[in-house]
Amino acid sequence: MNGDSPPHPIRFSPACWTLPPEVQSCLGRLADDCPRWGRGWCVAAACILEATVPKPGNVHPGASFDDLCYDELVAAALAIAPVMERAPRVRLGTTIEAAVSASRAVTRSNGNLGIVLAIAPLAAVREDGPPTVAGVTDVLARLDRDDAAATWRAIATAAPGGLGRASRYDLDGPPPDDLRAAMREAAAHDTIARLWAEAHAPLFAGPVRDLVASRASGATIKTAVLHAFLAQLAREPDSQIARRHGADVAKAVSARAAEILATPEPARGPAVAAFDHDLRVPRRINPDTTADLIAASIYVLLTA
Repeated sequence: MNGDSPPHPIRFSPACWTLPPEVQSCLGRLADDCPRWGRGWCVAAACILEATVPKPGNVHPGASFDDLCYDELVAAALAIAPVMERAPRVRLGTTIEAAVSASRAVTRSNGNLGIVLAIAPLAAVREDGPPTVAGVTDVLARLDRDDAAATWRAIATAAPGGLGRASRYDLDGPPPDDLRAAMREAAAHDTIARLWAEAHAPLFAGPVRDLVASRASGATIKTAVLHAFLAQLAREPDSQIARRHGADVAKAVSARAAEILATPEPARGPAVAAFDHDLRVPRRINPDTTADLIAASIYVLLTA
């Protein structure tokens, strides 16, 4: 195993996760307090790899939004790495608030609130090795009012509107006494909240499994990431799309992803390109919650 592969065997798949050169180059800018294959390093690697793979409707090296570009996503990934490195030793709410603040300092808009909320409980698991549902359950069981207040401040800072209109927990009001109860109430219409409500079990059963299967079949890392993204989008409508554009649009986007997965090569490449175009023109329909899940799933595999 070469120096760019994990120092221990991958438990989920026989394939090693050798990172693409462009991702390795970005990781070379990390501070010394984020050792290679440590938690912070793996968080940065997961976020950068996810952003590097061209995925329909998302920012990547060849596509930007008016308020967010690839370089900012890389900067945000590097900024939150030291915070995530310390995650097992501090309160979860402290990690979330510090990560959001670090990210906002280097981006023009909220570039990774969803990623922070998805990955922080995983990075906070105290045991070495890949996080598990049991480990995340233990992390969430330790939540208190201080965690709720810090997380509420982070969400309010990064994404006014909070957990959606269906939730009685309004960011204009006081934080909940029980943060996980708030997440359970929002779970029906917010995918990240559902992860918290179910101790990330849907992540392991869905996109983590997809990534493993794709890599085991011989797909390259970038192909595996794209396939996992499409599979997750086909499996579950993107909650951010549903919130911004309505449930019918979200379901239509999921149906399109399922069609592409059923398209044989070599026609799949052009189908992906057309899908990407239609998610950008005439309006921006960004499946960013699905991308957040993929970043969190990559993190799980990198820590294996």
